Amino acid sequence: MRHAFGLLLGVVLTPALLYGAAWGYAQAARSFDVAGQEITDRTRIHGSFALLAAVGLVAGVIIVARWASPLVSLVPALVLLGLSAYFLLDPGSALDLPSRVPPAGELDAGLRNLLGSGLYAMLGFALLAPTWAPRRWSSRPDDVPPY
Repeated sequence: MRHAFGLLLGVVLTPALLYGAAWGYAQAARSFDVAGQEITDRTRIHGSFALLAAVGLVAGVIIVARWASPLVSLVPALVLLGLSAYFLLDPGSALDLPSRVPPAGELDAGLRNLLGSGLYAMLGFALLAPTWAPRRWSSRPDDVPPY
């Protein structure tokens, strides 16, 4: 039952991580001027940093949670690594994916930039690492002796 719930939670968290990071990145990019080295919209950049921090917090909790099934982190990890591998094999087609999935607009630019920069691959490997911990697969709590 724990792994079924973990699979469901992993499926739900995958688009939240993808879209949350992409939208936060797109909003942050629109709120400062690189050439002028100044923030042009303080409200937007604070909101985007808060969203990016929330995405990082969710990813961190998924990575370190002892109670979580490894499927919670495995599902988003495989999706992120799969998208990154697809990008390396066929960049044009991979970068066209966001335009075929709603919603459209500036979110597409965020998805493309994070995919092309390798940040989704980095997040995918970070989420993949906890699946190798045997304690995540065991249903027995850590404080209960094995005999």
